[in-house]
Amino acid sequence: MSGTSPYLIPPEDLGTLFPDEPSFRADQLREWLYRSPVLTADEMTNLPSSLRETIGDALWPFEVEVDQSADNGRTRKWLFRSPDGAAIEAVLMGYRKRTTICISSQVGCAMGCTFCATGQFGFDRHLEAGEIVAQVAYANAFLRRFPIAGSPDHVTNVVYMGMGEPLANYDRVRESLRRLIDVSGLSARSVTVSTVGVVPGIQRLADEPWPVYLAVSLHGADDETRSRLVPLNDRYPLETVIEAAKGYFDSKGRRLSIEWTLIAGANDSDDQARKLAVIARRLRAHVNVIALNPTPLSADRPSDGDRIHSFLETLISNGANATLRETRGQEIDAACGQLRLRSATE
Repeated sequence: MSGTSPYLIPPEDLGTLFPDEPSFRADQLREWLYRSPVLTADEMTNLPSSLRETIGDALWPFEVEVDQSADNGRTRKWLFRSPDGAAIEAVLMGYRKRTTICISSQVGCAMGCTFCATGQFGFDRHLEAGEIVAQVAYANAFLRRFPIAGSPDHVTNVVYMGMGEPLANYDRVRESLRRLIDVSGLSARSVTVSTVGVVPGIQRLADEPWPVYLAVSLHGADDETRSRLVPLNDRYPLETVIEAAKGYFDSKGRRLSIEWTLIAGANDSDDQARKLAVIARRLRAHVNVIALNPTPLSADRPSDGDRIHSFLETLISNGANATLRETRGQEIDAACGQLRLRSATE
């Protein structure tokens, strides 16, 4: 090895890292990386000490620069720093019956949604498949040592809802799905891929073999409202996104989720709720309503409690299946839309 993280090597090619060793060594390493991750190579007990030393500090494709916890330890955010200086953030959340990790697929985001901190800071680069998978593996390795009280001691659910637009990095995200599902053994039904409406990506994902959940971030129930909040709507208008989402549902038979960030005076009217209910019924989708988490480069503010209640009541009374998502990790900038707000020096 030459300082290359084994996560950056396709799992089938791990033998190239030490060609003079028997082939079963690659199988052993693959098991440690994808089935039983550990925080350090020293813990790979069935590998010779010489190989553990060779892997050494190159085990992970990043270093942990910031480790923060909130919600009495039930929420944890990591800022990983790659050798090229790129910042990668992931958020781990423990619940009674599941442990979910929200992972990033890009460094930054080019979608430019007005209310999202990641988009406000622009786009740097795509994450490699190994960098995406390593976020999940690191969480599993961490949980082996430091389980969240009252939650499963391993990652049960993965959501591609961190930094970046997953379907704008399609090939690498696809490879990360293959590794998580086919190699690590994670159930496809435990994975959710989120998109702000990249129609070609939705169509391609519908043709893949894995029945992952699809979450579509709408935020506007008509083109005028949506284009103000989600610039990509000018390229892929609302009806086009709805049709692509319907095609995904028809292909996979998996219930869709509609993500809706509620912003005061922008998309929180009862009229928007009624229009959204029509879309949700058409797609047989569940609506996740999310109170806006403020960001420093936007004047947008969350709706007040009465408006949130009225919006939800209007949605439900018009036949939509909807819930208000619990806000987690806001005090460490780990809540929805807040990633990339804080660096190690702040």
